[in-house]
Amino acid sequence: MEGSGEQPGPQPPQHGDHRIGDGDFVVLKREDVFKAVQVQRRKKVTFEKQWFYLDNVIGHSYGTTFEVTSGGSLQPTKKKKEPTSETKEAGTDNRNIVDDGKSQKLTQDDIKALKDKGIKGEEIVQQLIENSTTFRDKTEFAQDKYIKKKKKKYEAIITVVKPSTRILSIMYYAREPGKINHMRYDTLAQMLTLGNIRAGNKMIVMETCAGLVLGAMMERMGGFGTIIQLYPGGGPVRAATACFGFPKSFFSGLYEFPLNKVDSLLNGTFSAEMLSSELKDSASVEESNGTLEEKQTPEEENEDSMAEAPESTHPKEQETMEIVSQDPEYKDPKERGSKKDYIQEKQRRQEEQRKRQLEAAALLSERNADGLIVASRFHPTPLLLSLLDFVAPSRPFVVYCQYKEPLLECYTKLRERGGVINLRLSETWLRNYQILPDRSHPKLLMSGGGGYLLSGFTVTMDNLKADSGLKSNSSTLELCKTEEPAAKKQKCPESDS
Repeated sequence: MEGSGEQPGPQPPQHGDHRIGDGDFVVLKREDVFKAVQVQRRKKVTFEKQWFYLDNVIGHSYGTTFEVTSGGSLQPTKKKKEPTSETKEAGTDNRNIVDDGKSQKLTQDDIKALKDKGIKGEEIVQQLIENSTTFRDKTEFAQDKYIKKKKKKYEAIITVVKPSTRILSIMYYAREPGKINHMRYDTLAQMLTLGNIRAGNKMIVMETCAGLVLGAMMERMGGFGTIIQLYPGGGPVRAATACFGFPKSFFSGLYEFPLNKVDSLLNGTFSAEMLSSELKDSASVEESNGTLEEKQTPEEENEDSMAEAPESTHPKEQETMEIVSQDPEYKDPKERGSKKDYIQEKQRRQEEQRKRQLEAAALLSERNADGLIVASRFHPTPLLLSLLDFVAPSRPFVVYCQYKEPLLECYTKLRERGGVINLRLSETWLRNYQILPDRSHPKLLMSGGGGYLLSGFTVTMDNLKADSGLKSNSSTLELCKTEEPAAKKQKCPESDS
């Protein structure tokens, strides 16, 4: 099909999608630790106290395992047999083993010397096994545990996997749970299910989870449909969304709208001039400051430490300007030209942003959204009560909160307001299991909580308001029921006796 690549479809099939390319976003995995980075040539990456370059991963398939060699180079590893194949001799119990620190003959200096010689981690682990006086006296399970521990310390094995909702949510929850409001990955899965997120939907999302919920919705919708993101502050934070590495076509159906303009949109006082004046004010403030670099919110700055996003082009432009400014002949013209170009580019982006926000306002004004997702650090009650007016009847809505009490208040307000059914306040319970031969059991440590969800469905408010005549008739019936006299007791006939 020659025309399949030219269609405006969200994700046309492309050859080589399963292979890693330059500029792709990937997730580095080592044991149960993840880190999202972007593949760039000659860019040093630090992960689990190891530094290396990602040049050699380009062209390999996702899921390939690499080993860090000398010089920070990554080399693909081959499947090898366990080093315990010849050391199957094991003891019956560990009662007579004393952990006095003298069982290992190799010292730290010896191990360091082995590393300096360029010996691989696999060989170092094998030498540690051979020089351990108590290894063969340990049980088979203890031997496996010892080998696993030493492998984790000395073998620099890294697997490059493709980003997904599950991987990124596990990564954020393990490393920086505060940035996603302590939302656990099973809670996110429940949100996507209860919200009926699917391709072709028109969804509204209000989240302050670094864009993780937005990215999960975009992944499930596959680029088909519309998503309107409401954001507080100067702009939406989408650091986690960028880690997914979506193609540009996915963002054609993504719109953004400021949260502080929702009330004016509901009241009918919203106008295009409001957005224009706000954008002009922000532009004038930046011009008065004389900064040529884009502003970045504290949240976005924190996100850069989590997921190493591509470096902005503005620092490079600034370096070029500094180099040219050393030449007195081109100092003023170059500076004026670059500043003028920057202002023009800024105005063009603001105009494009204004058009997109007007389109989002038109979509919201239709009030026929297929669902609503709220997962923010703000109190959910005022958000939900105002945003439900944009949702069509018989559509689901899901609200996430780290604590139960705000959702209880929200639950009560919704019951008083009406227009919703099937309200449900739930908390998911998660416990991980270790699955190993003869050692399958629940893990000792488990998560204390992953947050709470309030879900339900919208219904038409007009249908709930019954006719006054029907109300009077029903009240009359109820009155008749309450005032109905009790049945008379039958008299027993008196006997002649």
